[in-house]
Amino acid sequence: MAGVSGGGGPVDVERGELFALLVSQLHVEVSTRAHARRRPPRHPAGMANSFGAAERWRPWSHPTPRGVDLAFAISLFLLVTAWLVLDWVFGLGMDVWAAQGDQSQIDVAGLAHISRTQVLLVVVLTVAVLAGIYRAWRTVVAQVLAALLVGGVLMAAQHQWDTSHTSPGCIRYAAHC
Repeated sequence: MAGVSGGGGPVDVERGELFALLVSQLHVEVSTRAHARRRPPRHPAGMANSFGAAERWRPWSHPTPRGVDLAFAISLFLLVTAWLVLDWVFGLGMDVWAAQGDQSQIDVAGLAHISRTQVLLVVVLTVAVLAGIYRAWRTVVAQVLAALLVGGVLMAAQHQWDTSHTSPGCIRYAAHC
């Protein structure tokens, strides 16, 4: 038993009662502080807007977190770059090697490579638009850079195709060429 002096003199209080008294005083103090930190009530006009909860799920209502955006930007850019390199080496290169000098098979391999590169360009631009909708600006920039890379590869492949398939009899640009 412990002696606690109250307002009128020493009072015998057991330890459990003393602990309960301290906890109740602490609870009163904490709860009054919690009430002081509450937000003010919302304006009644804001409560009348029923679209607030529906707009939260829309992808453009909040920007994508920076870490997620960077992870997608870097991984998608590396994926597109690796696809271009592997398609150039294994897609076009192996088809040309397998053609064994047959020009028609080499032409088919070149056109197939151009077609695959065009599809990749459409896919990269679609991903860039989707990233813009989800407000992932770093992914948009990475996909635009990837689209420029794919466009450059496509221009090089088409230029190579055009220069290797011009008719030798046409020297100047005229109506009969």
